[in-house]
Amino acid sequence: MIKDFVPKIKIELDKINSENELMNLKSKYLGKKGELTEFTNSLKSLTIEEKKVQGPLINTIKKEIESLLSNKSKEIKRLLINKKLSDEKIDISLPSRGKRRGSIHPISKVLIDITKIFSEFGFEVFDGPEIESDYYNFEALNIPADHPARDMQDTFYLGNNNLLRTHTSPMQIRIMETNKPPLKIISPGKVYRCDSDVTHTPMFNQIEGLLVDRDVSFAHLKGILNEFIYRFFGSQIKTRFRPSYFPFTEPSAELDIEWINKSGEKSWMEVLGCGMVNPKVFESVKFDSNEFTGLAFGMGIERLAMIKYGITDIRYFYQNDLKFLNQF
Repeated sequence: MIKDFVPKIKIELDKINSENELMNLKSKYLGKKGELTEFTNSLKSLTIEEKKVQGPLINTIKKEIESLLSNKSKEIKRLLINKKLSDEKIDISLPSRGKRRGSIHPISKVLIDITKIFSEFGFEVFDGPEIESDYYNFEALNIPADHPARDMQDTFYLGNNNLLRTHTSPMQIRIMETNKPPLKIISPGKVYRCDSDVTHTPMFNQIEGLLVDRDVSFAHLKGILNEFIYRFFGSQIKTRFRPSYFPFTEPSAELDIEWINKSGEKSWMEVLGCGMVNPKVFESVKFDSNEFTGLAFGMGIERLAMIKYGITDIRYFYQNDLKFLNQF
């Protein structure tokens, strides 16, 4: 009997626990060859009066079956979600993994230390452009046209007489063009050269120092730089100034420190270049070299960091290796 469909389905629904079983049950009653479908097709043989009675009854039963199937589908989905949540339950009583604290990159750390020391000496900090003209990078600093630094294999040229600065020394000219003595400045920043190996990278950091005033002497230069080395590396460190050559300073020198090498032996290691500002540089900024003298120095931040922390390969600084960076 048609009235038996609903009670039968309710009994079968109680035994169903999955969507596949539910789909099979739906097909059994409402599919193309389902029991209710076949019963509906049998109406063709009934009289008009019988159809008027059986037709609405079948529609009512069909809607009730569809409602029962829909509710069961929702129940199965809810049970599946609850099971998944139960299986993936997080035990909030377990200890947390803890937060990983970051640290200052060794290059930044060394730059901060150097800037702090020279600020305590009374030096002001200035930033400058990384894209420079040939004039500021070479010509105004008394670097002749045939100097090796101007070669294409050493300098990144950009066209229109512009280039990526090869040192921070152009800041000497820029500062002296817009300021009158006395001057006491440092200028840190990135510089670029066509070079790459375990001790060189195409981009690295330098810091430039300049002091211009009346009666500035090489003794002032030695005093400032020796005190810097003592504060940066420790008061027990030994230093020496060795004659050298730079086009923008005269006389020029390199500062070496006594260091223990890999073999455990003491040796001298160059850490920076320095000298007295060349009078020809003063001519570029219209300073009277008979009235003013100046000292200048420049140092590589990566080099100082490598020496201070015993790092053997400059490329470690730029590999973003947490095993390396977490040491600092």
